[in-house]
Amino acid sequence: MSASGDAPWGFDTATPWMAPYAARASRVTAKIARGASVHGALSDEPASIALASGPLRFVPGDSAPPGEAYEAFIHRTACVPTRDNLHDLFNGLVWLHYPETKRRLNELQAAEIARDGIGATRGPLRDALTLFDENGALLDAPGPLWHALRTRDWQGLFVRHRALWREARLLVFGHALLEKLTVPRKATTAHVLIAPGEMNPDAWDDATIADSLLPAHLATKPFIPLPVLGVPGWCVQNESFSFYDDSEVFRPRRGAERSPN
Repeated sequence: MSASGDAPWGFDTATPWMAPYAARASRVTAKIARGASVHGALSDEPASIALASGPLRFVPGDSAPPGEAYEAFIHRTACVPTRDNLHDLFNGLVWLHYPETKRRLNELQAAEIARDGIGATRGPLRDALTLFDENGALLDAPGPLWHALRTRDWQGLFVRHRALWREARLLVFGHALLEKLTVPRKATTAHVLIAPGEMNPDAWDDATIADSLLPAHLATKPFIPLPVLGVPGWCVQNESFSFYDDSEVFRPRRGAERSPN
């Protein structure tokens, strides 16, 4: 990784997955390195984000009263409890960059909590919302790449059709996934959302992503696992195609044979 991209708080802002967030991340982490809290540094960023209960604010991590669900507290108060750690820093960065999408996720979570309460299990919709929020990604790619991904044809996805990645974009949305990628591991896997009605979205603006989050569709768990360090340009080691021979990472679809090389 390039040393010029090293952020003061211990991660590299010059990586491909940080591209949407890099400029803001550099400003925020510089303030944290000078002694600011994470919620304070995020709050200093210019933003106009409104929830139904008011303008969004980042507040200390212990702000929610005992017993109130995190998502319900945000929906009720427009306050995001933010601890001084990387996980909550990335959550805040995604809030600032994709506010409509994050607001949509929160509204759906809060509605489910209001209806069913908090139980031992979340249920299919809340599971899907949490999965996308924490570990989700979006892929804009030509059809052959989508087909190879859906069939877990890793040789097709990353070797035979490698040149098509010049026409593709992969957006890391999940804040837990961004945190994992501060120490990249070969097995780090995103859950790529299949948008309803189409597999290859033409636009990734905030409103478009938010509008694609339909409860009935999400409840079907419309995600495909993607080992993100297999993406060309995301890891220097994958320039050697033997990188993809690791069946513990690049696993065939369950019950299916590997596609021929």
